[in-house]
Amino acid sequence: MSEQNKQVHETANNDRRDFLKVGAGVAGLALAPGVLFYGISAEGKAPDAPASAKVRWGMLIDTSKCADGCDSCATACATENGLSGQTGPQDSQWIRKMHIKNLQTGAEHNLPMLCQHCENPPCVDVCPTGASMKRADGIVLVDRHICIGCRYCMMACPYKARSFVHEPLTDQNPEVPRGQGCVESCTFCVQRVDRDETPACVEACSKDGHMAMMFGDLRDPNSDIARALQSYATTEVRADLGLNTGVRYQGI
Repeated sequence: MSEQNKQVHETANNDRRDFLKVGAGVAGLALAPGVLFYGISAEGKAPDAPASAKVRWGMLIDTSKCADGCDSCATACATENGLSGQTGPQDSQWIRKMHIKNLQTGAEHNLPMLCQHCENPPCVDVCPTGASMKRADGIVLVDRHICIGCRYCMMACPYKARSFVHEPLTDQNPEVPRGQGCVESCTFCVQRVDRDETPACVEACSKDGHMAMMFGDLRDPNSDIARALQSYATTEVRADLGLNTGVRYQGI
């Protein structure tokens, strides 16, 4: 090979290597409108901080502190996530207050019910498109871009925690995109969690002085929620299903 041809060959190889480096670095490419794929750059550094399996977000609700007639958690959820706050059959309600009674003992409790963010979520198992998904940190979400509104997940959820958007939506929170014809549910206010903030319901409960809701990392033994779970008896709703819920209750 002549000296000139060698130079051309080396230049082509260098250009190809540079192209591959650039391609590896551009990890946040849009695969579809509104859907991003986050990969690892050529330097081994994530271009955006992804959810980590080292964390599992969870919530502990003390029903003995949940005040009768108080709906601060539901109101805060609606305000934060752009919900109507109505409770009709065609309205989305990501957290609802339930009044339960033990027929044997007569004990009564107020129980906030929301998506339980299961470790083994039935909604994810039955979704035909992958729209129902669980992040590495345990938060269960719905990708509205690929949700086809089949509502299989609503039927599979034992907690009746999902809603279907029937009507056109206006005045949305830009951080919480929603869509007509899609299923949705509590996200643990993922937009706040990713900013190291507390979910709106927990914040509202604390501001009202009830302190009935606690949120944190279940995998961190030094977190307040992990210590509370070690110190007090807690319950999973429908523990018999073996879903290992991220939401636990105290006092029931």
